Amino acid sequence: MNAPAPCPPHSWFATLAAAGRTLLQGLGQLVYPNACRACGAPLPPDAGAFCGTCKAALLDDPSPTCPRCAGDVGPFVNLDRGCTRCRDVRFAFNRVVRLGPYDGVLREVVLRLKRHTGEGLAEAVAALWAVHRTDALRALDVEVVVPVPLHWRRRWSRGYNQSETLALALAAALGVPCRPAWLRRVRATPRQHLLRSSEKKRDNVRDAFATRHGALVKGRKLLLVDDVMTTGSTAHEAARPLRAAGAAQVTVAVLTRAS
Repeated sequence: MNAPAPCPPHSWFATLAAAGRTLLQGLGQLVYPNACRACGAPLPPDAGAFCGTCKAALLDDPSPTCPRCAGDVGPFVNLDRGCTRCRDVRFAFNRVVRLGPYDGVLREVVLRLKRHTGEGLAEAVAALWAVHRTDALRALDVEVVVPVPLHWRRRWSRGYNQSETLALALAAALGVPCRPAWLRRVRATPRQHLLRSSEKKRDNVRDAFATRHGALVKGRKLLLVDDVMTTGSTAHEAARPLRAAGAAQVTVAVLTRAS
């Protein structure tokens, strides 16, 4: 009889952390039966995850955006080849769509998603994103959703991958499969926001991703999901092995696009 396959080194910790989060959330519901996930304001039991003010702020995207990199643009910019920031930059992805700018309530939410206590918030904002942007996402005609992976050590310390939580919600809304295992992070890297220059950010994530053996990427239209984009270096490096493996198209979806 074959011995059972060993558990991944982070599986027991992730299970324990998830149980702890569930317990804390349950205790919180006893004290505060329903509160806004963003600001903590008390809500009626059936009001959903966010108050009206925070929900409006999370869904507000007041500026025109570049269809290539999703950066803010002015009203009269020629976008035939992208905006002035991206038209001379080579990307392995085709285009970027976003929920909103890296500002206000959405910025605070993204920062909180990177904590080990952020999974419940990630699920709430993912559901909001999926419901209120379904038509725009469906127009992309994607076939498979793939989250940008964390290195296993960072996932172990955080307890979850916020990009995977977002990707699962978008895939469910679109009625397409989510395939977290198709892309893996093969090299641990310093956090991108700690690096100041675009060149250092590009060097930091170069060759950090690879497709897994057996991933059925060839000919597929993929939606690559992450929480935030700044220079586009991480999305480019994540998309590059997918395109090399034969993906017909890679569109990037991010919660926020930072300047």
